[in-house]
Amino acid sequence: MPSTPSSSPLETQLKESERRFAQAFQYAAIGMALVLPEGRWLQVNDSLCAMLGYTEREMMSLTFQDITHPDDLAADLALVGKLMSGECASYHMEKRYIHRDGHVVHAQLSASLVRDDEGEPLYFISQMQDISERKAFEDALFRERELAEVTLKSIGDAVITTDPRLIVTSLNPIAEAMTGWPSHEAVGRHMDEIFQLRDPLTRQPIANPLLVAIDKNSIVGLTTDAILIHRNGFDSPIEDSAAPIHDHAGNVVGGVVVFHDVSETRALALKMAHQAHHDTLTGLPNRALLTSRLEFAVSVAARRHQRAALLFVDIDHFKQINDSLGHAAGDALLQNVARRIRAAARADATVSRLGGDGFVVLLPHVETPADASEVAENVLAACSQAVNLEAAALSISFSIGVSIYPDDAEDAGSLLRNADTAMYEAKMQGRNGYRFFNASMNERSTARVRIEVDLRKALARNELTLQFQPKVDTELGTIVGAEALLRWQVDGEDVYTPEHFIPVAEDCGLIVPIGEWVLRSACLHAERWARMYRPLSVSVNVSALQFQHTRFFESLQSILDETGLHPTLLELELTERTVMEGGDHIVELLRKVKSLGVSLSLDDFGTGYCSLSYLKHFPVDTLKIDRAFIRDVAWDNDSAAIVGAIVTMGKGMNKHVLAEGVESVEQASFLSSVGCSQMQGFLFGKAMSPREFEERIAVVDTGDPTVDP
Repeated sequence: MPSTPSSSPLETQLKESERRFAQAFQYAAIGMALVLPEGRWLQVNDSLCAMLGYTEREMMSLTFQDITHPDDLAADLALVGKLMSGECASYHMEKRYIHRDGHVVHAQLSASLVRDDEGEPLYFISQMQDISERKAFEDALFRERELAEVTLKSIGDAVITTDPRLIVTSLNPIAEAMTGWPSHEAVGRHMDEIFQLRDPLTRQPIANPLLVAIDKNSIVGLTTDAILIHRNGFDSPIEDSAAPIHDHAGNVVGGVVVFHDVSETRALALKMAHQAHHDTLTGLPNRALLTSRLEFAVSVAARRHQRAALLFVDIDHFKQINDSLGHAAGDALLQNVARRIRAAARADATVSRLGGDGFVVLLPHVETPADASEVAENVLAACSQAVNLEAAALSISFSIGVSIYPDDAEDAGSLLRNADTAMYEAKMQGRNGYRFFNASMNERSTARVRIEVDLRKALARNELTLQFQPKVDTELGTIVGAEALLRWQVDGEDVYTPEHFIPVAEDCGLIVPIGEWVLRSACLHAERWARMYRPLSVSVNVSALQFQHTRFFESLQSILDETGLHPTLLELELTERTVMEGGDHIVELLRKVKSLGVSLSLDDFGTGYCSLSYLKHFPVDTLKIDRAFIRDVAWDNDSAAIVGAIVTMGKGMNKHVLAEGVESVEQASFLSSVGCSQMQGFLFGKAMSPREFEERIAVVDTGDPTVDP
């Protein structure tokens, strides 16, 4: 076989040099490429492929023109032309590429041209460094400048801006107060009409310093004090300075004049401006200032194709707190909540109080809805700690509605309305949480308003009625009382079910008068039963809002006196949450109610979070086992064990135990075997009209309460 000739030292060096170049090219930390004069990729390294999202094979089928941002292509080609013509040896530029997945990649490009021995172009050597993070940082700086513009509206000095022709473009609130010109009237007018200066001695007009500042492209201050003439004719001594406004290229695009009152009226102007734009109780921006900032945030977001978010925060059951503890305690709670929300919100957020217990958090820029979720969760967490009011630790919760621009609305007013709608949805879903707006909520909101309107009419038309469901003694099988159930019916048909109209009544403040009507009507019926038939107790469900109302105890006493019902024939049913969350004053109220002789029942026992260690401190007489446990008790060992344990515990604490939702003989048999005191459910009768109930109890007991007469 012929031997292979050995390589010369020069060839060896050349191969080694090529190997080193190939390694340096392939493994460089930045993108590198060899590009043919017509733009097709000749060779690309891994870093460039990773930066742009293409495989090497895919890159080979493309030109650099294919993946250059359309707005940058002309500038890039112009520089390529200079390289080809020999006008320059290399060029550098910032440009944008289109990533394979469609997003924009900002890059710093350096390119040079390699020619052959005859000077003909061979290929370009290009280096590309990803500067997307740097551009993002620059965008963040721009947002900071936008934020500075918002801040300008709240500073202590008056500020007026104009275009180069001295046509007014904006006034901040202080400038509005000092000139007498509202911003919406001043914008578009000439500066000389809005900002009239006089010499304090001669009262002659003084040249506007902004004209000089723009003309000389420098900051100009008044050499002497000047008098500013208010729109209404009175004057104020001021100090001011004027300066040109530049764009990023240094061109004069307008001017700004900053001035302040040097008399006692300045303090008055500041106070008036602050009061006009801030809530007097909490010091937070009010609706007027929120509206201004919200409109500005929407305009900025629209211009920059970004998102903004609005959170509507409402204190759950604030009215009952106000009614129970008084307005002074309510005001202290609002101030405490304002501080907590402000601390929980982001630095760039505007936290505003709209009035009552409604707060709004404006987030001028969010990347995704998850950013708004984070703020909502922070607010809920910050306000989860108990508030000490009048020596009592008060637990509070919030319902928060969130709307996103432009996903949910394209104007400030709609954004606020949708956040409010979402907040009510959060309340309907159990409170103490947040909900994002969706279009279907508008239908539910409309339905809620319709229910409220109809409910007010129903009260005037006496369309609310009571029905009664029998309660029987387990051992004797006789009816011993009934639960009063509220119904809204016309001609015997339900207009709305309690699950629909009770939450609306709670939210619109009607639950207290409705609750008093229910209590009075139930007592009147029970008094009639005792007088016409035999003593039977009546159970009335009392909402947390009604029970914690400041006048509840007095109202209860008055109703018992008016109706003549013996207190021992009345039982009030309360939920575990009402009892647990009310604090010490609720325990005291329970004891006062008990002192009248009225019985207390803990409704839906076992479904809430009533700690057994606390149960002994509450003076309740009866535990009502929720129907969820009774449903499977005849065949499910776990349900049977739970019910048996509740009955045993109740008997051990000298409390009656009533099982609701009893529908079968098997369920009744089991409850009887474990010693349950009373039963209630379809087995013994559905809820019935007062007349039907009286017909039922008028029949001589047959010993079988399941048999309808």
